[in-house]
Amino acid sequence: MRLAAKGLTAILSIIIVGAALSLPRAYAGDDGNSKNVTEDEIVRALAPPAKKPLTRGLSIGPQTESAPNAAETKLIQSVRGRSTRSLSSTEREEIASVVKDKPNIDLEITFDYNSANISAKSMPSVQALGRALTSPDLKGSTFVVAGHTDAAGGEAYNQDLSERRADSIKRYLVEKYNISATDLVTVGYGKSKLKNPSQPLAEVNRRVQVVNMENKTTASK
Repeated sequence: MRLAAKGLTAILSIIIVGAALSLPRAYAGDDGNSKNVTEDEIVRALAPPAKKPLTRGLSIGPQTESAPNAAETKLIQSVRGRSTRSLSSTEREEIASVVKDKPNIDLEITFDYNSANISAKSMPSVQALGRALTSPDLKGSTFVVAGHTDAAGGEAYNQDLSERRADSIKRYLVEKYNISATDLVTVGYGKSKLKNPSQPLAEVNRRVQVVNMENKTTASK
C-alpha cells in the first residue's frame, strides 16, 4: 500500500508540475518588448541638472553660469517647426553632436510591422511620454524626437522608416497632449547610429530617443 501511495504521489506531482509549466507567464518583456517606462522615469531623465547655488565670499574669480552656446541656439532655432524630411544629412549630424550632452532617454517603442503605426503594447510608454512632456518640470522646453532602426534592410529604407516613426510619435503627442509642434524637432537616423553595434539586429537598436534641448526658462520662442 505504501509503495502504491508513493507511486500515486509521484504521478500527481508530475501532473501538477507539468500543468504549472504550461501556464502563460506574466513576466515583463515576455512578449519580446522591454517594460514600459513611467512618467516619473521620463521626467527624471529629461529634467535639466539642478543649478548649483552661487556662494558669497572670497573666490578666485567671478562665479558665472556657462553662457548658452550660440551655435547650438542657432541650430535649434533653425530646425524648430521644420518637417523631418527637410533636414539635410549635415543638419542631422549637427543635431546628433549637440544632443550628446543633453538630458535624454531611449524608449524602446515598437511599431506594427513595416509600418509607422505605434504598437498597442508600446502605447503606455508613449502616453507616459506625453504626460511627462506636459508636466510642470518639462512643459515648454524644446525636445528632439529621434527615430532609429536596427541594421536589417537597406540604408534608404531604414532612413525613411525612422523618419516616419519619429513623425508618428510627434503627431500623437501634438494631437493627444496639445504639445506645440514647434517644440518637437523630429529627426530620423535609420541604422546609422546603432545603440549596440556589436549586435546590429538587436531590439535595443530599434528605439526612439527623446532629448531635452532647451530649458523652458531660456528657450527663445
